[in-house]
Amino acid sequence: MSVLLEHRGNGVAVVTFDDPDRRNAMTAAMGDQLAARVTELAADPQLRAVVLTGPPPAFSAGGDLDMLEDLSRRTREEAFDAGPFMTAFYRRFLSVTELPVPVVAAVNGHAVGAGLCVALAADLRILADEAKVGLNFAQLGLHPGMGGTWFLPRLLGPERAAAWLYTGGLTDGKGAAAQGLALEAVPAAEVLPRALAVADHIAASSPVVVRQLKRTLMASPQVDLTTALATEAAAQAVSYGSQDLVEGLRAARERRPPAFPGR
Repeated sequence: MSVLLEHRGNGVAVVTFDDPDRRNAMTAAMGDQLAARVTELAADPQLRAVVLTGPPPAFSAGGDLDMLEDLSRRTREEAFDAGPFMTAFYRRFLSVTELPVPVVAAVNGHAVGAGLCVALAADLRILADEAKVGLNFAQLGLHPGMGGTWFLPRLLGPERAAAWLYTGGLTDGKGAAAQGLALEAVPAAEVLPRALAVADHIAASSPVVVRQLKRTLMASPQVDLTTALATEAAAQAVSYGSQDLVEGLRAARERRPPAFPGR
């Protein structure tokens, strides 16, 4: 098994890429396992947050080189025929975007190429100071895939993202976080504990609101202010009828932490 799942008991689940000998290189089989884990988690009404990680030295070193070399031996016409295969390959790993709760990527090792793209698909990222991260596709002679050209400009802005993509260079986690790629960078040993702490904090918020926010934030870059205001008003209408709001207001009056029922 190369994708492990652990339930922590407070609505937080940990999904771990577990092929350290190959630096968690991405294969179709690993993608199938990840997609299956996502399907399992998405059906869990008690789920509140997910942490996605991989054991050091690499969160993921990117696409499996054997697969890429096989594709490189094809003629251009045959390669075009492989388009649906690659799209399906991407979808397996980017299935994390379909989870109804926030995903925190604990990048406690190197994240390169498609491996970084999966981390970019998370809602939040904690990077190891010393991790090497980057989209090195241009250095391989390969156009970026796995959503790299979509995620990166939204996080870094168009010019900085273009520099990353055109050069294919790598930077350390501390520098990447300073550019806006992650919530923060910390020493490698602290990455997973910090990501779990963030997930626990999310899990303590109203599950009704957090699940609504996940949908709202996913759509927000594509909508105008008028649409955003209408979306917020509709979401608040749901909140007004929820037990979470009743509990949240009561807890505020009683000056205690809320215990949200999630309905």
